[in-house]
Amino acid sequence: MYRPGKRMTVAHDILRLPHMPRPLRVVLLLVLLLLLLPYLLTPLYRFGEPVSTQMLWRRMTGERVERIYVPLSYVSPNLPLAVIVAEDGRFCSHHGVDLAGIRDAINDADDLGDVRGGSTLTQQVAKNLFLWGGRSFVRKVLEFPLALWIDFVLPKRRILEIYLNIAEWGPNGEFGVEAGARRAFGKQSHELSAYQAALLAAMLPNPHGRDARRPGPALRRLAGLYVGRSEQGRGEASCIHRTH
Repeated sequence: MYRPGKRMTVAHDILRLPHMPRPLRVVLLLVLLLLLLPYLLTPLYRFGEPVSTQMLWRRMTGERVERIYVPLSYVSPNLPLAVIVAEDGRFCSHHGVDLAGIRDAINDADDLGDVRGGSTLTQQVAKNLFLWGGRSFVRKVLEFPLALWIDFVLPKRRILEIYLNIAEWGPNGEFGVEAGARRAFGKQSHELSAYQAALLAAMLPNPHGRDARRPGPALRRLAGLYVGRSEQGRGEASCIHRTH
């Protein structure tokens, strides 16, 4: 029962839980704080140069990390368009989670264990900034509300800019489009042609198995498909041209 003058908080309630050892209550409080931390940090990512958990882990373990952060305005317009076409065609219209894409992925699968796709760019930003890789039901449960929050707090252009700068674009610690463009083509990201941008976009699902610097026939065909879709879908990426 509420008593005037007494301030009640979730942390206070956890620490006062009856019939539970105090160490366990402290652990529960720490878990709660850990779960809330991404939501507190997200508004701060309107500015600055965020890094992914994978980049942090590689640095902690002494592995190579190459990343040159560039603003979206610096990147060739061909690349954001190619990435949207390749990874998240409804990026400008959904609110962080593409329910239609999830439904399509489920309908295309033989059973729930075979479900693929449906992961938006915003969900990938949530995963890369705050969570971990690999297939995990727990990670997906954490990823969904976090993607909704990111979409609510950050503009679409900023979400896409962060994604382009934390995505892995090479087999040896190349993160971000600038490092990817320099490795693959010896060019800066603002110099990319439509076809080169499509080759980089085609790498995204598997930067360790697909190489835009030495593309095989399958990767070249996929890039050609993305070039064609980009020409037809420029209106679908209208949100990336807004500056507010």
